[in-house]
Amino acid sequence: MKPVINSCIAVLLFSNLSFAQQNALSSFDAKNVYKISWKADAPITGAGLGLSVLGLHFIQNLDSISSAEALSKMKSDVPGFDRGNVGYYSQKDNNASYIPFFTGFATPVAVLLLNKNERQQAGTILVMYTEALSITAALYTMSAGNIKRSRPLVYGTNTPLSKRTSKNSQRSFYAGHTAATATGSFFAAKVFSDLNPDSKLKPYMWAFAVILPAVTGYYRYKAGEHFLSDNILGYVLGAGCGILVPQFHKTHKISERVSFSPAFGEGFKGVNIAYNFK
Repeated sequence: MKPVINSCIAVLLFSNLSFAQQNALSSFDAKNVYKISWKADAPITGAGLGLSVLGLHFIQNLDSISSAEALSKMKSDVPGFDRGNVGYYSQKDNNASYIPFFTGFATPVAVLLLNKNERQQAGTILVMYTEALSITAALYTMSAGNIKRSRPLVYGTNTPLSKRTSKNSQRSFYAGHTAATATGSFFAAKVFSDLNPDSKLKPYMWAFAVILPAVTGYYRYKAGEHFLSDNILGYVLGAGCGILVPQFHKTHKISERVSFSPAFGEGFKGVNIAYNFK
């Protein structure tokens, strides 16, 4: 894979967005899909930002390792499922990872500017996106600042010793770039789907959301910056924040989403409970 692939995907997607179906059903009102509650959102976002700052403080105070410790690290020290990229080191792949990374950040804003329904709730969407990013940042920085794990590149003989011993190389857990990319791309797909329920672009938005953080994770893996498990965890947590924050802000009452129906079978009686995420 090459960085140009990401640019092509972004250009194709965003050029099509301007031709997205803006005329949803007349009964659909994009202005009433989401609602902000400052009593809840301000403290959550504030806590996320505060914990992010605290986490950065912990990261800055991580200890480096000695040359002897770096040289003594063995592949056998790493769990079997994470040994695939032990010793990898590539500055080229590290640089390439920033293309999908920054694309992920920009995607929600780009879609907002191009889509009429999203512009109608621009303020609300930006508040939600800030909240989602603050939660993602808090989870990452608190983890990276308190859980010391050497990056795969620390085990590589081709990696400069100064880099192997640096404190920055001791925070592999977990993949923050992958998490942030997933938050942005999945947030964009979720909001676009909610505000454009009849658009034919929805499958492409979700495909884009799935692929972009995977590309980021691929480059971080090849660069020796993160193990496989670091990338998987970052992907899941980032996607979760990107999807759940908009979901929790939808205006539908819980009673409108939950349905109950009787369930009978041989030897049992019960109730089926169904939850509609739309």
